[in-house]
Amino acid sequence: MGSVVLVLPLALVVGLSLGLLGGGGSILAVPLLTYVAGMEPHEAVASSLVVVGVTSAVAALSHARRGNVRWGTGLLFGAAGMAGAFAGGVIGSRIPGAVLMVAFAVMMLATAAAMLRGRRARSGAGEGAHERKVARVVLDGLAVGLVTGLVGAGGGFLVVPALVLLGGLGMPAAVGTSLLVIAMKSAGGLAGYLTGVSLDWTLVGAVTAVAVVGSLLGARLVPLVPEAALRRGFGVFVLVMGLVVLVQELPATAGAVLVGAAALVALAVVVCRHPAVPCPVRRRPVGPAAAAAA
Repeated sequence: MGSVVLVLPLALVVGLSLGLLGGGGSILAVPLLTYVAGMEPHEAVASSLVVVGVTSAVAALSHARRGNVRWGTGLLFGAAGMAGAFAGGVIGSRIPGAVLMVAFAVMMLATAAAMLRGRRARSGAGEGAHERKVARVVLDGLAVGLVTGLVGAGGGFLVVPALVLLGGLGMPAAVGTSLLVIAMKSAGGLAGYLTGVSLDWTLVGAVTAVAVVGSLLGARLVPLVPEAALRRGFGVFVLVMGLVVLVQELPATAGAVLVGAAALVALAVVVCRHPAVPCPVRRRPVGPAAAAAA
């Protein structure tokens, strides 16, 4: 095992990410546990589910006290997510570790691209509308849970948009409810992994305790840190980490090609954020004349 002196301070960063962003914990926890703590990939993914699940549950209680958890939608989405995560955990515990880490790196790159691109501000369709979308919420919960259980990541950054668009929640309620969903999905994924993986519970418990402290500190820092700048900085960091994982896990030639391609995509995403720069993939606003013609 790597030095605990390094592991525990970095676990604080995992908690800070969850407290500040409502997500990103597993994106940091899996590389931390694999490359710093020296865990085998399957054990690292399973351990990250414990760390992020417990930390999210503690943070969800804090949001619930402020009225930002919609229990009906969260429990429905979370129950579907648990089923998907259990299946993903069972599958993930039985595939080769190198394949698992490459899949995790791909998830890191997708997360980084989403954070660098930013998200459009959308208001919910009315918090009473989600009763009409039960089937879509369940299906989305199953899909997101499967991804989370398989690679141990993709929780908050997939759940929040789904709760806004499918559950009809406003952003404050979506963030608070997502923490409940992440805790439930993490439990399902962990149960799946424990069918084929055993954990170092002493180390996992210590990392979890430090991450919980970090999440509480992160929640206090939210009013002091501009969200857009924080997300961009974190997106760049996750992008770099994803490229590092690919270089570590893939043969030299394939790794170099994928790293180059990912760097070009990331550059395009950043450039397309600036309206003055021509971008072929940017959605053009529909003017009155075009709307009338349509």
